Amino acid sequence: MAFISASFYLFLAVVVLAYYLVPLRVRWVALLAGSLWFYFWLSQYDPARLAVLVGAALVCWGLALLQRRIPGLKRLWLGLALAATALPLLALKEAPFFLSHANRTAPDWLVAPVGFSFYTLQLIAYTVDVSRGKTEPQGNFLKFLLFVSFFPQILQGPIPRYDQLGPQLLEGHRFEERTFVRGFLLLLWGFFLKLCIADKAGVVVDTIFDNYPAYPGAYVLVAGVLYSFQLYADFLACTSFAQGAAELVGIRLADNFHRPYLATSVQDFWRRWHISLSSWLKDYIYIPLGGNRKGTLRKYLNLLLTFAVSGIWHGAGYKFLAWGLIHGFYQIAGALLRPVRGAVNGVLGMPRHPRVHTACQRLLTFLLVMFAWILFRADTLSGGLSMIRSVFTVPNFWIFTNDALFTLGLVWKEWGVLLVCLGVLLAAGLWQEKGIVLRDKILQAPLALRWAFYIGTILFVMVFGTYGYGFDAQAFIYGGF
Repeated sequence: MAFISASFYLFLAVVVLAYYLVPLRVRWVALLAGSLWFYFWLSQYDPARLAVLVGAALVCWGLALLQRRIPGLKRLWLGLALAATALPLLALKEAPFFLSHANRTAPDWLVAPVGFSFYTLQLIAYTVDVSRGKTEPQGNFLKFLLFVSFFPQILQGPIPRYDQLGPQLLEGHRFEERTFVRGFLLLLWGFFLKLCIADKAGVVVDTIFDNYPAYPGAYVLVAGVLYSFQLYADFLACTSFAQGAAELVGIRLADNFHRPYLATSVQDFWRRWHISLSSWLKDYIYIPLGGNRKGTLRKYLNLLLTFAVSGIWHGAGYKFLAWGLIHGFYQIAGALLRPVRGAVNGVLGMPRHPRVHTACQRLLTFLLVMFAWILFRADTLSGGLSMIRSVFTVPNFWIFTNDALFTLGLVWKEWGVLLVCLGVLLAAGLWQEKGIVLRDKILQAPLALRWAFYIGTILFVMVFGTYGYGFDAQAFIYGGF
């Protein structure tokens, strides 16, 4: 995949060098040239896919300008912009599903361009923000095209807002060693997450999910837990690569995760998971539907509709819709059962043991999210439901006491490496939860210790990562959405 290929880092070195060699006022041009070339490369040198990106940006840019220049027709321009972006996304997402139900094969050209799901949401947010008067439309199309195509985040986000990213892209940044090294550390963290956790856990996950009838009960529990961490590590790795590459040229992309598996409720989970998408859904779906301003029943309906949109955005098929609706029902049930939970916590004396209470909340939240992830990962909704059912009906917990787990693709040494790496991920999350910025701590260390850390981390990833065991790095999971 792009972020873990030698070609990408050769490309990145050229872009960074060019960025700092040209004058400040035109450094955005270097980024634009690099971004368009990167997208062309990702699209396998297909000019049509690059034309889709440029065309979508041109339509939204022009209609946003018309909203200001002919304000009397603002709703018309906004409607046209939304139709031009949302309808193609919906068609490309759902057409293969409906064609398969009609026993027809989707044509080869009916494939979404790289990053289409992400930059479409980016364009919708921009046009709506211009309509609301929150954002001034960009008058220069090439500068706007840079915002849409900026190479670190075009693949899998984060989904930026123009006010947050646009000015950073255009102002030009001078080289600062500290900022550059912070970006380098994020790249190292991304490699660790991807190769030492995500791809390693993926070996077991694929073994069980691809042949789930042979692995019921406790095997599904193992697969559900590992998939939860695989997906998190994989997506966090991609975000870290994007942030790290951007920070090499002094640009900061917004965080997309805040330790989601330390959440104490499903609602808290969605404040921490895929933050750019969660905030997008809140600002452009939930609030326009009425949010919580029109009574409790309408609030719950709006929640369900918002999470249904989230499910549909992730992919076509009943399983994605069910996954989104389950998260909506989780939050409704959490609100309705709040008095019951309070009473139970009082009986159990939880207020006197806040750490135990927090740990129980986190465990329950993780389990709820994990069972939803099983549906998300399964090939079909019925298959996912069958897997979950087997957890409660097939009592085979003996697999934890013999060598059964070592037949799933990882030998005991690899299991050991995976568990150690998961421990590092958990420890890093707990430190960050306390406000400790790990990169700053590393940068404050003496020079010799810093270099020892850099070299040690690189060697650890090379030896214990998936490359060290001869596996091919798997494609980033969210790249499929």
